Amino acid sequence: MHVLVIGAAGMVGRKLVERLAAEEGVLGTEVSCLSLVDIVEPPVPAALAGIASPMAMDLSAPGSAEKLAAQRPDVIFHLAAIVSGEAEADFEKGYRVNLDGTRALFEAIRLEGLKEPYRPRLVFASSIAVFGAPFPDRIGDEFFATPLTSYGTQKAITELLLSDYSRRGFFDGIGLRLPTICIRPGTPNKAASGFFSNILREPLAGQEAVLPVEEDVRHWFASPRAAVGFFIHAARLDLSQVGPRRNLTMPGLSALVGEEIAALKRVAGEKAVRLIRREPDPTIRKIVAGWPTNFDARRAEGLGFAAEKSFDDIIRIHIEDELGGTI
Repeated sequence: MHVLVIGAAGMVGRKLVERLAAEEGVLGTEVSCLSLVDIVEPPVPAALAGIASPMAMDLSAPGSAEKLAAQRPDVIFHLAAIVSGEAEADFEKGYRVNLDGTRALFEAIRLEGLKEPYRPRLVFASSIAVFGAPFPDRIGDEFFATPLTSYGTQKAITELLLSDYSRRGFFDGIGLRLPTICIRPGTPNKAASGFFSNILREPLAGQEAVLPVEEDVRHWFASPRAAVGFFIHAARLDLSQVGPRRNLTMPGLSALVGEEIAALKRVAGEKAVRLIRREPDPTIRKIVAGWPTNFDARRAEGLGFAAEKSFDDIIRIHIEDELGGTI
């Protein structure tokens, strides 16, 4: 099996590749060739050195998508994107990367299939940002996709394209609407949602963090470990069970910021909580106010997707995976 990971240098991409390295046969068959692509050259785990080919590539640049499709990978994980805050700040860049690059990939796959039959599995990282207020108490898969950000709009357009290209048989696609991934390892990025991770990650490392919103803000979360599990499961899933509605809201945990902080106190103590500094940010508060807070993910759950049930679990997973199991 030839696997292509686009966005392999990102947080979820790196963890997905690490999972492929750690668990032979996790996709149901042996991976014999692994193409890793991102705007910078992705790292390659030592266990995959013999089969992995890292490439620095801008998917939206002319000829890039065609080069990837010509390799005819069996499974394509498309994780690359400009994150929410950056897509809102730079309109042209957001559409070029998040929409134009993805459409170029879809078209390259279609045209490759015209030369000789070719229908790969394509797993796309979508987002709950496709939904816009006003919201019901719990959002089901049938709720209108009416995004209130450029990022959400780019993801929603791609969802429609993915369903249509799958319907026409150009590829076998599935879109995963990810919750906010928490706790993100590493350093803060430009995502407007970054503070959800920052207020846990930094205090767990003994550093100060800024909270730009009130503690009564509610949001939808899953851990990086759960996110990787979503993609692995989607790559193996019999998509005849999914039907024509190819985009699914992933399971997650609906929680208040205050509940995040309470879990931090239970796991790491009051000393960690005291490192959170309240510093209201009107821009972040306005963006967050337009985000959904709770979902009915029974369709995805019925297909075998699963996530954490408590923030204590999310914090413990971060400690196990990023901090060597202790703090």
